[in-house]
Amino acid sequence: MHLELIQNFEALDSQANEWNDLLACCSASHVPFLRYEYLSTWWKTLGGGEWKEASLYIYLARRQDGGLLGIAPLFYAKNRQGVPSMLLVGSIEISDYLDVICPAADLPVFMEGLFEALTSDQAPPWQALDFYNINENSPTLPALEAAAQRRGWSFSQQQLQPCPYIPLPGDWEQYLASIDKKQRHEIRRKMRRAEESATPVRWYIVGGENYGDQTVTEAALDAEIEEFMALMAMDPDKDRFLTQVMRTQMRSAVHAAFRAGWLQLAFLEVDGKKAAGYLNFDFANHIWVYNSGINFDYRELSPGWVLLGYLLKWANENRREAFDFMRGDEDYKYRFGGINRYVVRALICR
Repeated sequence: MHLELIQNFEALDSQANEWNDLLACCSASHVPFLRYEYLSTWWKTLGGGEWKEASLYIYLARRQDGGLLGIAPLFYAKNRQGVPSMLLVGSIEISDYLDVICPAADLPVFMEGLFEALTSDQAPPWQALDFYNINENSPTLPALEAAAQRRGWSFSQQQLQPCPYIPLPGDWEQYLASIDKKQRHEIRRKMRRAEESATPVRWYIVGGENYGDQTVTEAALDAEIEEFMALMAMDPDKDRFLTQVMRTQMRSAVHAAFRAGWLQLAFLEVDGKKAAGYLNFDFANHIWVYNSGINFDYRELSPGWVLLGYLLKWANENRREAFDFMRGDEDYKYRFGGINRYVVRALICR
């Protein structure tokens, strides 16, 4: 195995397809937040301004035949405790799932090579490997622990937020039958009330069912993004979150997902006005719920619930395997049948 250090994303642009192809071979980490187009976009704004200073350290491992074996997308910065650390690119707040990119069978040899590189003269003077938002079931965690123990470094694991998800049966009625009877009744009632409203109600996905449909112009997509962020900003907490640099980050991430064909931006309109919006990723046969916005002027129609119901119906009809609400324990996720799993923080100190 040969390990190569890359310190700018531009040097990797020609290898983006190879990066994404390796990711597709990694079942535990095959998430949109590890796609090349997402992480390279994240780096341009350092997570929408979450990090003020950081240095990029991407380690590519290749086999003797030149094939890509593993990728560790890292950056060097002071962590939240002020400790000089190596963190996963994408950390922490706006990327729900992170990991290294390596098939499970190759993780032991990859970790050995990575840790060797991290103790070389080329590595910065880090004191901690601080890896957030790793799926609790990822094979990376035991591989990290074993590699740390071989060097006498400390390893600890901390449970972070729950990430409720819904396994989908592929049938709307079967899905409804699987959730609590009271909640099933509420979903049906609210969707029926919207459909029977005297005021016209409609929902749509930007670009239709083919999200990469280039008949949707960049200008038209930009207008939809702005309307979505306007819905988000009606929530005071989300309004504070949407700084100028975060808005730039979000626009770039949406465009990157659209060009790659896995954007699902959906709206519910009441009398032609946006009442609710969901920014999702339709990736690897899963729906990943990234963010949402509600116009509270239409709260009597429960537009968020109604749009979510339509999206779950669509996901079942289009044979998506799961609906992932990602981080956060908001009540509505469980009302729709969410099952908890968690992301963790792995901390290694030398």
